Amino acid sequence: MYGKEYFFVKWKGYPESENTWEPRKNLKCPKLLRLFKSDLDAAIRRQKKRPRTEDTVELDQKSVGYLVQKGKQRQALWRWETQINKSNRHKGRIYVQNEVDLEGPPRDFTYIEDYRVGEGVQVTTAALGCECKDCYNHPVAGCCPGLSQHRLAYTDTGLVRVRPGQPIYECNSCCRCGPDCINRIVQNGIQYDLCIFRTGNGRGWGVRTLERIKRNSFVMEYLGEIITTEEAEKRGEAYDSQGATYLFDLDYVEDVFTVDAAFYGNVSHFVNHSCEPNLQVYNVFIDNLDERLPRIALFANRYIKAGEELTFDYKMQIDPVDAESSKMDFSLAALEGPSRKRMRVECKCGVESCRKYLF
Repeated sequence: MYGKEYFFVKWKGYPESENTWEPRKNLKCPKLLRLFKSDLDAAIRRQKKRPRTEDTVELDQKSVGYLVQKGKQRQALWRWETQINKSNRHKGRIYVQNEVDLEGPPRDFTYIEDYRVGEGVQVTTAALGCECKDCYNHPVAGCCPGLSQHRLAYTDTGLVRVRPGQPIYECNSCCRCGPDCINRIVQNGIQYDLCIFRTGNGRGWGVRTLERIKRNSFVMEYLGEIITTEEAEKRGEAYDSQGATYLFDLDYVEDVFTVDAAFYGNVSHFVNHSCEPNLQVYNVFIDNLDERLPRIALFANRYIKAGEELTFDYKMQIDPVDAESSKMDFSLAALEGPSRKRMRVECKCGVESCRKYLF
């Protein structure tokens, strides 16, 4: 319009009958304008034919529909992102991004901040805690790890120092030490800004870090619904038909319980598999000391750059380095009985050492 840019604006809180054409100078929303420009360029690229005059581009009905759908999708993802962070009790913020397709927030999935206890599962809270004033420099009787004949799992900077396969015993709610104790790492939650994003190679959603992560740093817990192995067997049959599962066996000492993150979970629900992962699994005990019910924590096994995707090995095996580690056989979707035949799922991690199949 006379060489100027105008935008047809839907005003928040007003009906569409109140929409108006506005020059760019009237719009104080640079982020929204950048996103709209990006979506407009994508719509133009999608057109096979691009009717064009000297200073205008005509969009066909399909492209206009794409722009409308993209706008609605962005709103849905923003609402979901806000909902996720509203319930967060940790420092790290979770962002959501999809620049690949029109997929919105996952259906039938509830974001949680702690385990959901299923039917037939009883979690007993610890009745004893340490008497330390300084758990790192002056531990009393070895602090909480010492009560179970283990050593403190963390350095003075909060990095894990025990080998994969060895359990981590953190201080609990009965301990004398305060919330800043060096032996309270996993319970303090995610400390890094992370992004749930749509992958471009058919792997669905993934998770990337927006910050640098040091080797041996705690990244996130694998949360979900704690169920019995009997219930997991039933659910596993349904998941097998879909070619995917979120079942994680808690088999530190006995194969009695399983974490199911299919319908209830946190950001870990979206972490993809890799045959060369950058996350390592550890068993952690905090307020519950039942060895059949460890918490599943993911730590960085190497330095991770900002923007890098986070992954762990769904069929992770722990080399027996001592008596404890020989007990541990971490495996996502490990419910394979002799009468069960799993659907073969192709691995798309893309690393040189790829095993080609997840299951």
